Amino acid sequence: MAKSKKNAAFNPGDYVVYPSHGVGKVVSIEDQEIAGTHMELFVIAFEKDKMTLRVPTAKVESVGMRGLSSPDVVAKALKTLKGRARVKRAMWSRRAQEYEQKINSGDLIFIAEVVRDLHRTDDQREQSYSERQLYEAALERMTREVAAVEGIDETSAQQRVGEVLESRTAA
Repeated sequence: MAKSKKNAAFNPGDYVVYPSHGVGKVVSIEDQEIAGTHMELFVIAFEKDKMTLRVPTAKVESVGMRGLSSPDVVAKALKTLKGRARVKRAMWSRRAQEYEQKINSGDLIFIAEVVRDLHRTDDQREQSYSERQLYEAALERMTREVAAVEGIDETSAQQRVGEVLESRTAA
């Protein structure tokens, strides 16, 4: 049943990406009995959000939890930021829903697309409140993963992403 072999995919101390929450750190692997069923759980801490999540080891794939992106994927995501914004002419509610899905997919390239599409320079029209919320959520998810992959702090990662976005507008 729920009795699984030790899951070698993640160990305590590893950083993981949980699609709807972003980057977290595996704190431990616990055995618990829930409703009479024995389960092995990953305990994941999300420092920034002051949140702890327990994920059954058997459900890791089905919930979309994954390890950090490779440096190649981070480079591709940063390259995505340099591209031209692709804003569809659909109604905002529809686009907002698509952006939300991309952010919650946990896929760094999709998140980079949202950052690219919603980024505004000083000379462009101001963002609405909901646009700004989605942009900031995507930017935060992206910078946290870039920071974790490259072993730098979030401020440095945010500067790096900001420089890439600025270089796009300078070109």
